[in-house]
Amino acid sequence: MRRILITGGAGFIGSHLSLKLVSEGYFVRILDNLSKQIHGENPEKSILYHSIKGKTDFIYGDVREKDVWSKVLEGIDTVVHLAAETGTGQSMYEIQKYTDVNINGTAGLLDYITNQKHDIKKIIVASSRAIYGEGKYRCKNHGVVYPLARKPVDMDKGDFEVKCPVCNMNVSVLPTDEDSKVHPTSVYGITKQTQEELTLTCCKALDISAISLRYQNVYGPGQSLKNPYTGILSIFSTCLINGRDVNIFEDGTESRDFVYIDDVVNATIAGIETDLHNWLHINVGTGIATNVMTVANSLKTLYNSESKINISGNYRIGDIRYNYADITLLKDKLQYHPAIPFEEGIKKFASWVKMQDIDASVDSYERSLAEMKAKGLYK
Repeated sequence: MRRILITGGAGFIGSHLSLKLVSEGYFVRILDNLSKQIHGENPEKSILYHSIKGKTDFIYGDVREKDVWSKVLEGIDTVVHLAAETGTGQSMYEIQKYTDVNINGTAGLLDYITNQKHDIKKIIVASSRAIYGEGKYRCKNHGVVYPLARKPVDMDKGDFEVKCPVCNMNVSVLPTDEDSKVHPTSVYGITKQTQEELTLTCCKALDISAISLRYQNVYGPGQSLKNPYTGILSIFSTCLINGRDVNIFEDGTESRDFVYIDDVVNATIAGIETDLHNWLHINVGTGIATNVMTVANSLKTLYNSESKINISGNYRIGDIRYNYADITLLKDKLQYHPAIPFEEGIKKFASWVKMQDIDASVDSYERSLAEMKAKGLYK
C-alpha cells in the first residue's frame, strides 16, 4: 500500500481525498499551513481541519519552507501536490503571493527530490483548466482556433462573446482537450501552467512517474462559504441563504464544467493507483457545460429563496467566457468515468449548505469586488 503525502491536504479537495484514502487503508500524511482565507482566524474551528485531525499524520508547515521537505517526505512514495493559492480574480492583484506559493512552493519540492535521497515513485500535481485561457473554439471562416482574452472595449458595450483571433468574428465553443493551446489569461492560470510543467519536466528527468490533473470547476460539501474566491456556488448560496439578491456577471450565459468533489477525489485516486509510468496531462471534469444562470436559478429553487437574480453586465478581467472539457483521456488512461451529474451534485451541495451556520454579517465577497474595482480589474 502506498504511503502518500498530500500538500494542502486540509483544504477542500485535500481533506476529501485524505479521508477517502485513509478509509481505503492508505497511510496519509498532510502538509498544510491552515491558511486563514480557507480555515478562518482560528483553525480549531475549521470544519475541514477537524475532518482530518487525528485521522492523518498532520504536519503544520508551508511549502515555501525549505527545511520542511526532509520531514514530510520521510518514508513517502507518492506525493499529491495540491497546495496552492486559488482564485482567478485575486491572482490579478496579489501577483507576488500567487507566484511565491504556487511556483516557488512547487520548486522547493522538486529541488529536494532532485538533490536529496528519497523514496518518491510518483507525483500527482493539481493543475487547472485556467491554463487554457479561453480554450478551444470553432470559427466559420478559420476552423479550430484558440482565441485571445476578450477585450474590455467590447465588454464595456455588452459584447461578451469570444472572437476569432484572425477575423474577429464570433466563434462557437468546442470541448477543450489536453492538446489545446496553453495560453492562460490570469496570473493564477500562469502559475498553474508553471506548476505542472516544472513537475512533469523534472520528474521525467528523474524517471519519476508524474501526472498533471487539470481540474475543472470543483464543487461540493466542504467548499468554503467564507472565502470569496472559492467559486460561484458558494457565493450564490451565501447570498440566497441570507436573503440578499444575486448579481450575475456579464449576461448569465457564461458556462463552466462543474465537477463534483467525489468525482475529483476518485479520479485523483485513479491517478495514484494507475500502473502507467509516464508524464501525462489529464482533464478532470464532466465534459458538460452548465451556464451561470442555470446555477443561480437551481440554487434559488433548492433554498426556496425569494431573493432576486439580477443580470449585472459587470465583468472581471481574466475571466473566461465558456468552458467544458474533453475527458477522453480521463476515461482511456485512468479508466475513470464521472458518476455525479450536476443536477444530483447541486442537490447534495445545497443540502449540506442548509446545515451550515452562515454568518450574515460577513460579506467578504463584496469586499473582494471593491478591491478589484479599485484596481481596475472589475468593471
